[in-house]
Amino acid sequence: MEFLMKICLLFLCGLISHFVNMFFQKRDQQCYMLGYECFKASDDRRLDTDACVKVVLRNKNLGLDQYRFLLKTIVSSGLGEETYGPRNVIDGREEFPSENDAHAEMDEIMFSTLDTLFEKTGVSPSEIDILIVDVSLFSPAPSLTSRIINRYKMRDNIKSFSLSGMGCSASMVAIDMVQQLFKTYKNQFAIVVSTESIARHWYCGKEKSMMLSNCLFRNGGCSILLTNKRDLKDRCLLKLKCAVRTNIGYDDEAYGCCIQVEDPQGYQGFLLTKSLTKAAAKAFTGNLKLLLPKILPVWELLRYAISTLGKKSTKGQNLSFNLNLKSGVDHFCLHPGGRAVIDGLGKSLGLSEYDLEPTRMALYRFGNTSAGGLWYVLSYMEAKKRLKKGDKIFMVSLGAGFMCNNCVWEVMKDGLEDTRVWEGCIDEYPRKNLVNPFTEKYSWINDECLNFVRLDDQFN
Repeated sequence: MEFLMKICLLFLCGLISHFVNMFFQKRDQQCYMLGYECFKASDDRRLDTDACVKVVLRNKNLGLDQYRFLLKTIVSSGLGEETYGPRNVIDGREEFPSENDAHAEMDEIMFSTLDTLFEKTGVSPSEIDILIVDVSLFSPAPSLTSRIINRYKMRDNIKSFSLSGMGCSASMVAIDMVQQLFKTYKNQFAIVVSTESIARHWYCGKEKSMMLSNCLFRNGGCSILLTNKRDLKDRCLLKLKCAVRTNIGYDDEAYGCCIQVEDPQGYQGFLLTKSLTKAAAKAFTGNLKLLLPKILPVWELLRYAISTLGKKSTKGQNLSFNLNLKSGVDHFCLHPGGRAVIDGLGKSLGLSEYDLEPTRMALYRFGNTSAGGLWYVLSYMEAKKRLKKGDKIFMVSLGAGFMCNNCVWEVMKDGLEDTRVWEGCIDEYPRKNLVNPFTEKYSWINDECLNFVRLDDQFN
């Protein structure tokens, strides 16, 4: 009997030890955000109405039909007058960009945001253990991670990764990578740099489905500092609660709806097809099936299950129908891909205009900055003093592949009010009137009389 008691006691001690180890191991695997910095170009890089018209008129491949399409697209895009374009496009060299143009574009975004990030956080470049750079359309040799390591003379044992081809959702892929690495390596600092190369990829052809990218994508990017050091917990802004990645590249239609190709004239560009909406809905719904049980309270999931009990699912029915997402989420940080994207996500999630305001304003002020776009939305929330300790932020990203990568952050402290890239203009937002000036200045282009008139002199 005494021997049996000893065996039971040993088993109980082992079980307790196992759970204690699991607790401390999980505690060391947390992913905290120490800081982030978004890129803001100089004012001479602004693509306002007049600058956009100059770029359009330089393209001699375009005719009246393309002009009308561009007018309709720009007016409905959701972009304002203060977005930023690449230097070579502003200077009129978009048709023949050089390697130097691409490197100069990347250097300005990466180094300016990193310089500010290191200065504000007090973390030295030599302390960085993990470095991830995600740029979809520019993958030089040496890599962009090596370029950063060389610039800041980082350690020789740094774990560096360069991600390409993942489009607007690449930043969430990088964040998830850091989280996975933190499970293996303790007491780490990680840097994620998210941006996109526009300089070498401005489309100069006449295919409408490839001209869309010129109307939406603008210069921007962000550098983020992450850590799993528990002693820095009180300094952190956010804590990553969960992340879910979904890739439906097995679907041929979804794979080809957002893809880099060459048009019949030999011009390279980014093709956006009508299947994009369908692919986004499929990827998003699949992602929500995995994510929502992780973030919503049990009682809300039970309520949803009971309310749908016995009902036959309808084809195309959205998973979030009848679900109260605000029972587990306080803020919605959506990918600012365009007005149609924001409207679609807002409708699917049942969001109010107040919920969509940060995304709409980020799109209006900075445009679609690809993988860096989410951080401009987050910065708007912070600048508007919306974030309180304990709040949950739901980040939604969509990108080529086709992928939907989402995550949820928890705000770690009160008093987050750094205006960052919104400094000097945050009080002007939200803008009540988001009508693009193109409507007033160039609506005459839709006049049917112009079908019989040369347009060469009409823009002068």
